[in-house]
Amino acid sequence: MQAFKSLCLALLLVPLAAHAGPELNVGSLYDYLDEGKSTVLKRIHNAGDTTAFVKVSIAELVYGPDGVPREVDIEHLPLDQRAVVASPARLIVPARGMQSVRLLYRGVRDKERYFRLRFVPVLPEKNDGFAISEQEAKDYSDTLKAGIQLLAGYGTLLFVRPQGSRFSTPLLREGADFVVTNQGNATVVLDNFRHCAGDGHECSAATKYHLLPGVTRKFPQQPGREYRFQLQEGGRHQELAFKD
Repeated sequence: MQAFKSLCLALLLVPLAAHAGPELNVGSLYDYLDEGKSTVLKRIHNAGDTTAFVKVSIAELVYGPDGVPREVDIEHLPLDQRAVVASPARLIVPARGMQSVRLLYRGVRDKERYFRLRFVPVLPEKNDGFAISEQEAKDYSDTLKAGIQLLAGYGTLLFVRPQGSRFSTPLLREGADFVVTNQGNATVVLDNFRHCAGDGHECSAATKYHLLPGVTRKFPQQPGREYRFQLQEGGRHQELAFKD
């Protein structure tokens, strides 16, 4: 559980200054690359009233013996040695518009791997990859400075499933606890997880849980409550429930 709490920290929004300019929507915070597939397409929307100049950065999350991930920068590597490449890595997203970025995985798939992606709006400068002139960069900066601005960056996670993905997710009871264990080699998802009164009403807010390979999660059973969720094992989805 501690390992996944650390993983979720990757999704914190990064406030950079306060705003009425670019307003990004990066879609799903979690993307999954199944075996046999090598690309993911993400659509980046800008609901704001100002063009967004967005840099895309990628880092790998590597788990140590303590089960806690550390971030490994891969952008210093030559392009042909990076496991994941974003194309393009610089986006100009017009106001009320959309641009797409394709994520290409080129690494080995002997085990599941995890990558943190950041989509960060920036003030463009000459020769920084956006192909605009010094005057255009200055004009854009001046436009933002005309009001109080906030440039907010967003983080997402990419799960790259291994070749020969195997799913095994037994659901057991241990005393008063309901226990779910991922005995496979790829992450499973407990989506729309909630508990409700016996009549199916008065449900709690829905939650999404990711169980990495080898991870066990325990849920204390509350008397008279029924637990419901969708178990996602790759492309296989099951609606499940358990109760006292």
